[in-house]
Amino acid sequence: MTKNKAKKKVGSSTIALNKKARHEYFVEEKYEVGLELQGWEVKSMRAGKVDIGDAYVFMRNGEAFLFAATIVPLNVASTHVVCDPHRSRKLLMKRRELDRLSGLLEREGYTLVPLALYWSKSWVKAEIGLVKGKKHHDKRQDVKERDWKREKDRMMKHKNR
Repeated sequence: MTKNKAKKKVGSSTIALNKKARHEYFVEEKYEVGLELQGWEVKSMRAGKVDIGDAYVFMRNGEAFLFAATIVPLNVASTHVVCDPHRSRKLLMKRRELDRLSGLLEREGYTLVPLALYWSKSWVKAEIGLVKGKKHHDKRQDVKERDWKREKDRMMKHKNR
């Protein structure tokens, strides 16, 4: 008896990461959302031509949009499609989540920032974070904690030898 085993793909499912977001903001909550994309954008994402470093999410008319994410079109893209690398892309979320987030954004002073883009089966998903900005002293504290953790790991490594 042989079972059909699914072959694992070599490589990561991550398309793009926003490393700057974790340095600049406190991430309170994370959400997994879908993106409304055009065909040329999916092809460019497969080639890894995406940048979400300066991107953010804004709400308009009760819907969420990803703004300032750059998807560079491939040079072999179709000639009859006008490729706009900086267009706003609609985020696919449930109505309850949208209502809750719009309330938090208006009252509490939070911001929505994309943290990562990745493949979930054959779909492109975005991980967005509900964040608050860090002050300069908060960033210094994070650096101190990271340095202490690194130093502690070194000491423990050499102690066990």
